[in-house]
Amino acid sequence: TMTISWGGVGIMWGKPVVFTFIRPQRYTFAFMENGDRYTMSFFDEKYRDALKFCGSKSGKDYDKVKETGLTPAFTENGSVYFEEAKLVLVCKKMAKSKFDPKEFIDDTVEDKWYPEKDFHYIYFAEIEKVLISE
Repeated sequence: TMTISWGGVGIMWGKPVVFTFIRPQRYTFAFMENGDRYTMSFFDEKYRDALKFCGSKSGKDYDKVKETGLTPAFTENGSVYFEEAKLVLVCKKMAKSKFDPKEFIDDTVEDKWYPEKDFHYIYFAEIEKVLISE
């Protein structure tokens, strides 16, 4: 479980997709590397504190479910999402890439966002299913 702030939705290769950005030192990175699917859960504002916790604490050090009170649920293929989410995107990885600073056109990006040179990996995933809370 990780809170992300960078991402996007669009069309790629004729499919509805999401773009997800993850730094290699994040605990979630290993899960992204090892699985072929993942979910993206979207929450109401009342879950802001839980999301802040998930975005600032590592799953290596904390049981995020216990700490936040969120309730895990599972898709038919075993991907985890949370019952409290108002919207869930079930995603299947299609491709990944890594930011290459030689390709940055804006010369302020590297110094501002990557002082430790920990460039994001970008995952491109097809949106297989959308779950909407009733």
